[in-house]
Order: sequence, then C-alpha cells, then structure tokens
Amino acid sequence: MSALAVEAGQGWDDVVRLWHEMEWPEGCKVEIIEGIITVAPSPANQHNSIAERIQRRLYTVVPEGWGIYQTQAVAVPARSGMFIPDLLVAPEAALREPGHYIPATTAELVVEITSQSNANHDRIAKAAGYAMAGVPLYLLVDRWAPGGPTVTLYGQPKGGVYRVLSAVPFGEEIHLPAPFGLTLDTADFPVS
Repeated sequence: MSALAVEAGQGWDDVVRLWHEMEWPEGCKVEIIEGIITVAPSPANQHNSIAERIQRRLYTVVPEGWGIYQTQAVAVPARSGMFIPDLLVAPEAALREPGHYIPATTAELVVEITSQSNANHDRIAKAAGYAMAGVPLYLLVDRWAPGGPTVTLYGQPKGGVYRVLSAVPFGEEIHLPAPFGLTLDTADFPVS
C-alpha cells in the first residue's frame, strides 16, 4: 500500500478533487484516510471469497429499495475520509444523485475485510469515521486480528464511537440485528 500526502494548505474539496481527477493504477483501491490518499492493490482471493459469502447472505434479507455495493465510495468529511467499504448496504435512492460518492450518513451497513497491510485503517480510522457518520452497523471481518481471525459487529454509534455488539472468532456464528435479522456462519471463511 502506498500513500500520497497532500499539502497542509489544501482543504477537503481539494483533496477530493485530486482523488477524483488523478489517473490511478487500474484495479487499485484508492481511498482518502485521515486526509491522506492511499492506494492499495486489489484484494487477495480469500478476501474476495469472504465478501462474496457475506453478500450472498445479505441478498436474502435486504429490504426492497436497498442495494449492496462493492465499489461505492462513501464520504466522511468530518474525518477527512473517502472510504470504499468492501460491502455497503444503502438505499438505492442514495446512488441516484450524480457523482462518484455518497455521504456515509446514507449507509445502513458497512463491511470491511482487513488486509494485512492496512488492517489498522479498518480497525481504527474507518471505525471512527463510520461511527462519526452515524452508520448504524459496521461489520469488521478481521483476518489479521492479533488474537486470531475475528468478526466484530459494531453498532449504536454515539459521539464518533461504536459499541461492540458482538465479537466471535472465525468458526462461530454472528447475528446482525434488524432490519437484517441475519445470522452469518463464519466457519467457511478462509483464514489465510
């Protein structure tokens, strides 16, 4: 992963314009994390396998008028962030506006699956950003957690901080509350 530091005099709009207008390597994930543009390679096969398994299960419970997106950028200007979650559940209406991102405040659920090189972004900066935006549920699939692969569900955001609703090691089930009412079995999540 590489990062592009932007001059201190540039504001949020300037950083977003640079993020949008630059020609980035094809297939890379380009995000703004704490005001710094980061470029990461495409995810590993195991990463994509987990995303597909979760997405397949979410399709069985997502309410009419909502969509599940894998490449949608969400803006969190209060945290100088432009994140591209691995999975995003949001009302379809939020994507009818022109542009290349939606406000994170419109998201109902975000899912991040850690990569070894940027796991701390998902654990710290993105968790704080999603909480600050008031995203009701944040599911962190942490293949690289220090205590072993773990899935953590965060919710009830308040003051830019989430409450841990549930945390399980890979191999156990985790329940997403309403409006999803979904139990995910993590037994088949690839570990490495």
